[in-house]
Amino acid sequence: MPDYDAVVVGSGPNGLSAAIELARNGCSVLVIEANETLGGGVRSKETTLPGYIHDICSTAYPLVVGSPFLSKLPLDQYGLEWINPDLPMAHPLDDGSAAEMHTSVERTANRLGIDSEAYRSLMGPFVDRADDMAPDILAPLQIPSHPILLAQFGLRALLPATLLANRIFKTDHAQALFSGIAAHAFMKLSRPLTAAIGMVLGIYGHRHNWPFVKGGSQNLTDAMVAYFESLGGEIQTNWRVKSLDELPTARATLLDVTPQQVLDLAGDRLPGGLYRRSLKRYRYNPGVFKVDWAVSDPVPWTAEAPRQAGTVHVGGTMREIAISENMTNRGLHPEKPFVLLAQQSLFDSTRAPDGNHTVWGYCHVPNGSTVDMTERIEQQIERFAPGFKETILARSTRFTFDLEAENPNCIGGEINGGVQDIWQHFTRPAPRWSPYRTPMDGVYICSASTPPGGGVHGMSGYHAARAVLSDL
Repeated sequence: MPDYDAVVVGSGPNGLSAAIELARNGCSVLVIEANETLGGGVRSKETTLPGYIHDICSTAYPLVVGSPFLSKLPLDQYGLEWINPDLPMAHPLDDGSAAEMHTSVERTANRLGIDSEAYRSLMGPFVDRADDMAPDILAPLQIPSHPILLAQFGLRALLPATLLANRIFKTDHAQALFSGIAAHAFMKLSRPLTAAIGMVLGIYGHRHNWPFVKGGSQNLTDAMVAYFESLGGEIQTNWRVKSLDELPTARATLLDVTPQQVLDLAGDRLPGGLYRRSLKRYRYNPGVFKVDWAVSDPVPWTAEAPRQAGTVHVGGTMREIAISENMTNRGLHPEKPFVLLAQQSLFDSTRAPDGNHTVWGYCHVPNGSTVDMTERIEQQIERFAPGFKETILARSTRFTFDLEAENPNCIGGEINGGVQDIWQHFTRPAPRWSPYRTPMDGVYICSASTPPGGGVHGMSGYHAARAVLSDL
């Protein structure tokens, strides 16, 4: 008899989601994690000064609260609390104003002047039906449950972000707002499908806010772990798996890892042919350069809106953002990088000592970059918030190699599980009817390198678990 029904290697949100779904269906499950703490990119700790809690990787979670799987779990019973910022996101511009994304589409549109109707027509039809769309969007290629709705979404989502924004918007504010959200794709904004990222994160921001986890992202992981253990699941930490041969016997093995690691773990067990070649050719995104700051005061933004926002996109106009992302994808380091910044402690007093604050931020860099981007990032913030540097008490930086050392899934410092362009979106990690099954009997992939791809939603793990349950 096997030791377990399933062994899951890796405890990121997808690995834990797979483990939970299997345990909920009566399977005996062991989760193995290389590090002492679980969570992959969903972790937090004191990285600057004692008492200042910083999220190590991910921080804002519209896709968690919108996930058809994670949103249905009783994680509130295990300590999970959500913090909803007054304003989900703001995007400052050089004239001292800022574009604003409110939870209300109407309120957001009303602040975009002549672009108000265009924004309303872009987001409005989908926000009220976001929960209907989720099972189709956050899934592998399949027959959609709402085909007409998905077709209407796809007509715009398949376009390049810059093409869509130029086509429907006339003002810098609307173009910057949309392109900043779309830049979460890590791709050139002139590439097809980048508009989909802008639309999905915008739609779910309007539907569910861009919430933080009270006390730090680690509490989301801890709630998932506690629920998993309540179902009888087992966890082993400090075990860095180097080969599939060292694992306990199981009816199914699920790998919350990237294609490069699958090749390393499988060795000769993975047969040659198209699948192995696809894993070898799998493409990864640019990486990130991450900075955490402990500060004495809130960021002194010139514009009012960013002072009330949980997330701030720092990068100027759409043209500037597009140039920054193009350079990064060409292997260059822009002088004015697009910076993604979060201000959790404005809304969550547990993140920093009384009166002080934490700031979280990163910019995109070429995969495997060794360039220190601290000064360029801080100059971009200072551009829209003069005096920011004077508030810094301490900072902690993470190069691409630091991120990969902490989490081997961050190949070259990338955090999205691989390029998600039109060629590698539905075929990740290889062209296959079921992207979760491998040619190795009983071995599955459940990471963000499978559909629906990057983001914290747990759906890659959920769908992989469903494939396992079908086979068992």
